[in-house]
Amino acid sequence: MTLYAFLLLSVISQHTLTMPTSTVGDIAGAGEEEERYPDITEINKDLDLHEGDIMLPSGGARNTILGDQYRWGIPVPYVLDESLDMNAKGIILRAMEQIRLKTCVDFKPREAEPNYLFIIEDEGCYSYVGNQRWGNQSLSIGLGCGHIAIIEHEFLHALGFWHEQSRYDRDDHVTIVWENIEEGKEHNFEKRSASQTSTLGTPFDYTSVMHYGKEDFTNGNGSTIITKQPEYQDVIGQRLDMSSNDVLKLNTLYNCTSAVTFLETCSFEDIQECGMTLSASGNASWERVGSVQEGPNSDHTKLGPLWDTDPVSVDNSTTFQNETAPTSATNMSTTDSDGGFFMHYSTATGKEGDGAKMESVRKTPRRQFQCLQLFYYHSGGDQDLLNIWIREYDDNNPKGTPRLMGQITGPPASYWQLHHVSLNATKTFQVEFEVRKGAGPSTGGVSIDDINLSETECPHHTWQIRDFENVAKNTDTWLFSPRHYSRDGYAYQLMVVLRSSYIGVYARLLSGKYDDQLQWPCPWRQITFLLMDQNPNIQLRMSKQNSISTDPEQIDYKNDISSLQCAGNNLLPCPTPPPQDFTPLPSKQEEGPYSASLFDFSSGLVSTPAIIVMALMLWLIH
Repeated sequence: MTLYAFLLLSVISQHTLTMPTSTVGDIAGAGEEEERYPDITEINKDLDLHEGDIMLPSGGARNTILGDQYRWGIPVPYVLDESLDMNAKGIILRAMEQIRLKTCVDFKPREAEPNYLFIIEDEGCYSYVGNQRWGNQSLSIGLGCGHIAIIEHEFLHALGFWHEQSRYDRDDHVTIVWENIEEGKEHNFEKRSASQTSTLGTPFDYTSVMHYGKEDFTNGNGSTIITKQPEYQDVIGQRLDMSSNDVLKLNTLYNCTSAVTFLETCSFEDIQECGMTLSASGNASWERVGSVQEGPNSDHTKLGPLWDTDPVSVDNSTTFQNETAPTSATNMSTTDSDGGFFMHYSTATGKEGDGAKMESVRKTPRRQFQCLQLFYYHSGGDQDLLNIWIREYDDNNPKGTPRLMGQITGPPASYWQLHHVSLNATKTFQVEFEVRKGAGPSTGGVSIDDINLSETECPHHTWQIRDFENVAKNTDTWLFSPRHYSRDGYAYQLMVVLRSSYIGVYARLLSGKYDDQLQWPCPWRQITFLLMDQNPNIQLRMSKQNSISTDPEQIDYKNDISSLQCAGNNLLPCPTPPPQDFTPLPSKQEEGPYSASLFDFSSGLVSTPAIIVMALMLWLIH
């Protein structure tokens, strides 16, 4: 198996060399060196809450959620209280965006709605179950609760979910080890009756973000929950993201099937499902294939297990310190015949200018920005082109108005590459993938696979780390990204440290072209590190992510990385601007995710206030 790593970055601007609080020790893996974050039951251990994080109505009544009165109207109104710090606000808004991507549940800043979620920073992480209909319903994201899966967990309580292991059918799937439960905490393992809750027709879900972990409320003598399918013993209590069954249950509870911001996914396993229309100028056209002699030998969705790798030296400054992403090749071996399919256009024949188009079905946007994500494989000529267009339609122009949104060209590379294109359609539109044969020789062509289209903000940069599995075998290996620039001109660098039991991710400023024009330091930014699931469907991914912020009131000096300037093979200099005072938090901080002034982000960035968004994606090829 081969491990691939990608770093995706969006709307970047960076803090000084001292990292803020919220360390990233558990970004991947587990081991004795790992700095593990406490889960909900540990955070709330001194609080007397039902099932660890549930607030009950006055009198302790355990309400049913079967009635429609406990559902919220959509969109769900909310208020972010002033007690929340900047980092928590950013993660809360990202959690809302994740729910929008996967379900029909939407959120909006409260205007005059009588019932709304009042999101506060109190002691611990907690929520009521369902809409209590008494006005401002508290949901606490306290100290230590600022992780997207924990926030999703509390939101799902508020939307009407109890814990998964409290289902009335749970004894068919897990065994509660009562003698291992801390004295006085046994009530946290009570079951809800069929008159109180519904399974909503879904199977018991070991992978639910609403499930307890195996040692929650333990007295130290061992696990409190044993799964009857042993392979799930270390899965229960996962805090990555909502599972596919969590999503199914939420959509069922709110009587819907479509998601708010999701538009389309296509892996070309079934060409009819994708609804693509093909056309060509010349003898060649887009073809749906399982392999190509010149590469790729496998589609991306079911990428084959055998790779013939060229190790990439971490001491090679050209590979890791250059101003653009590395392009060194890794040759993939033949895969078995059980692979999937992708779309390929050959530029090996024909004349310059020949080409073909592949057009998606039409979509009507709700927002004014979209993100197109795809994987491409370029085995053709240096001057071959892959153009990404959108064509917008209205009553006055039934043929549509095309606009070029992105272009891929350059030397070929023998591996699948991840690519994002930011779109800004405001009318009914379709996406067009156009290949044009360039001048010069070609023995291959252009391939596309695993397309996702959503009404979300795209990352701005991708750093692909080659031969990651072999590099990871070396203890204390540091990898340094190329220099990148944020939208507002800050130069920054990413660092990944590989140790035997975990992966650490860091970021820092570099000297850049615009240093004399920028404010120093640059507070009130947020960084999100994301380990991305390899599922080709963006809605089914369960990714690990952590966030930190450049809040000048929360500096963590033990994570100072200024000494890394001379570490390993890093050659890029640090900035030397004159220091200035921190600026205050921008005003109007409670305007909600639609405010362009919340953290000085683009008005197009609706629900992610982060000025820095980085995603570390690990792909396990199997």
